[in-house]
Amino acid sequence: MAPTVGDPAPEFEAPLCTGETFRATSLARLLDGEEGCVLVFFGFTGSAIAENWWKRYDRAGWDDFDVPVVGISRDGPYSQNAFLRRISSPFRLLSDVNGAVARRYDLLTERRGMAGVETARRATFVLDGEGTITYAWIAEDWISPAPRSEVDAAVEVLVD
Repeated sequence: MAPTVGDPAPEFEAPLCTGETFRATSLARLLDGEEGCVLVFFGFTGSAIAENWWKRYDRAGWDDFDVPVVGISRDGPYSQNAFLRRISSPFRLLSDVNGAVARRYDLLTERRGMAGVETARRATFVLDGEGTITYAWIAEDWISPAPRSEVDAAVEVLVD
């Protein structure tokens, strides 16, 4: 079962991509010295849908949050970095190539019509500085972006 509000966020380690480099990073390291973070699970980094979502989050000012916003998908680190450069994104992405992070959050699922292809269900989690989930959203479909106003409100509570 996917974690919910009040649960400790499952720990993980995966390559964190900046658009130029990548380095193995744990959840504890993401939270170190931060008031929290936002984890955004999505699929198919190079897709037009993913590009649209991340551009929306940029236009919505998520890069101005006082906590980091980090995407997580199954694409490799070189693909993640190329994507970030192509869309001039200010965000960072975790490369969950083997699906271990999505599995820890119980989000890994086979895509209908794509036999053998597993991706994370679309989901967004807001974590406080201790790693407790303060907001959780899991999409019912593959195309809806995270509800920006709800995420904005959850982040605002963290930094008040």
